[in-house]
Amino acid sequence: MTAPSCHAPPRVTGKRPGLPYAPLVVFDFDHTLYDGDSGSHLVAWLIRRHWWRKLAALLAAPLLLPLVAWLPSRRRGISGFLWIATVGTHRSGQMDRLIDDYVRANGAAIRARLLPIALEALHRHRLAGDRVLIATGAPPELARAILDFVAHEDLPVIGSLGEPFLGGYVTAQHCHAGNKMRMIWDHGYDGIAIAYSDSSADLPLLRAARKPVVVNPKAARVALFRRVLPPGTPILNWGCPGRAGEPVAANASRAGASRPAS
Repeated sequence: MTAPSCHAPPRVTGKRPGLPYAPLVVFDFDHTLYDGDSGSHLVAWLIRRHWWRKLAALLAAPLLLPLVAWLPSRRRGISGFLWIATVGTHRSGQMDRLIDDYVRANGAAIRARLLPIALEALHRHRLAGDRVLIATGAPPELARAILDFVAHEDLPVIGSLGEPFLGGYVTAQHCHAGNKMRMIWDHGYDGIAIAYSDSSADLPLLRAARKPVVVNPKAARVALFRRVLPPGTPILNWGCPGRAGEPVAANASRAGASRPAS
């Protein structure tokens, strides 16, 4: 299958984006702007660098995978794989260089995973002068590096934070579920106008928004979203294969990007 091309949109002109009184629009990243789990892709690449990391990950998987699958222990499971991927990397500058190396080495694959319809919706909010925030479970440095591909490098990103541990890195703050909302508030944001996410773990975010928009959800979660979110909440598919939602054609993403009624 030919991967979609993602060309950089023109830079924002005219109305200045991000004014303090402008509506706040929050985008999740994985399965919303990016087809897949960007943090897992990074960790898998880091593990594959050395045979002994692959062996360690294989031996640890029976313990770590159940931790990842259960929401209360997910941070610990992710931390285990991250530590295996990064042991020997104990300085923040080294970790940043590894992320840059990963993005450079996988540029074509990463670009193919960026969803053009999603980027149209994001760019439309910027042109409207909205404050656009990315809130993701991935490391913020990774999301920023990926967004550099589409000239959105100036977007603020809140993501999961790592810290050194026994010669490697673990996840100190997982920007996920209820903690994502706490991190957004801790950064001084409030009054979310629109929120876009695929995940039921982001229900705290979607419920906090005046207008929630579900994009690219798992089919098994659609009934939950319809039950707990306001009637008429859009449930869209922005070109994410294998995910549910009403398909949206390119240049038609404004259906999910309209401003909430004041």
